[in-house]
Amino acid sequence: MTYVVTESCIKCKYTDCVDVCPVDCFREGPNFLVIDPDECIDCTLCVAECPVEAIYAEDDVPDNQRGFIALNEELSKIWKPIIEKKDAPQDADEWATVKDKLDKLER
Repeated sequence: MTYVVTESCIKCKYTDCVDVCPVDCFREGPNFLVIDPDECIDCTLCVAECPVEAIYAEDDVPDNQRGFIALNEELSKIWKPIIEKKDAPQDADEWATVKDKLDKLER
């Protein structure tokens, strides 16, 4: 099993999760993070660190977010690793509670 970053991360892109990952399995896109399922060791450390509760165990991803399992796998193959915490976008807090923002995802 792996962990999956879901829609809540779009345009928030807090990187607290990256800071605690022991295997550097996060990949960074323009306004979203994903987890490389081949690198994730299921340690769960990232889940508690995400301030927008965007990270789920693959088996626990909500039904309306299941597409993010494939999206994490797809984008992790083309995005570069992120291995240290960065500042969140200036408007991250404004986007933190916005729902239905998949159309805002930049690839």
